[in-house]
Amino acid sequence: MGSKVLSLRIDGELLDRTRQHAAKRGMSVQEYVVRTLIREDFDERFHASLDETAAFYDEPGTPSDARAR
Repeated sequence: MGSKVLSLRIDGELLDRTRQHAAKRGMSVQEYVVRTLIREDFDERFHASLDETAAFYDEPGTPSDARAR
């Protein structure tokens, strides 16, 4: 899979906080943002799979947020 370019315009304060979070983890801002996006995507897919599993086993009224915590 090839890489593409994504350009963001963000507030200076938010960039500073992002730099601090990245530095705490020994990462560049780019690495930190990409990993955060990947984690969010995984969380969404995980919750979707929980919902599908609940629907398969016919478990009404059990939202994925309640099961995941």
